[in-house]
Amino acid sequence: FLAHRGLKTLHVRMEAAARNAMAIALFLENHRAVSKVLYPGLKLHPQHELAKKQQHGFGAMVTFYCVGKKEQAAIILENLKVFTLAESLGAVESLAESPSLMTHASVPDGQRALLGIDDTLIRLSVGIESCGDLVNDLDFALNAALGSME
Repeated sequence: FLAHRGLKTLHVRMEAAARNAMAIALFLENHRAVSKVLYPGLKLHPQHELAKKQQHGFGAMVTFYCVGKKEQAAIILENLKVFTLAESLGAVESLAESPSLMTHASVPDGQRALLGIDDTLIRLSVGIESCGDLVNDLDFALNAALGSME
């Protein structure tokens, strides 16, 4: 019963999350604390054209690499207030994780490097909260990381 009820609004929730994810990806792309953004909705993403053909929207998962080192990634995660730190992504609320410290911590460094997972990679599962609140949350956390480098 609950699953059926939830399916009735799934498309609306996914559309809202995808809109938020696109706005966040564009914001991150222009922030000086971010060295790289991976989101198929961005024109510079290597699979952008394929995603346009195969998908309805670009989803709600955004990956980025912060400038600095492991310490800056940790500062970002510690300073997020709207995003929740979590290993299991895909909820209706916005979640953040550091694969090198969490989901892939047991993977040897060399293998992580081959997968493109370094200590500055942060993965976001974007939810349906206010987009402005999400962007402001990220901006505050990213600026805290920049401040730690000065």
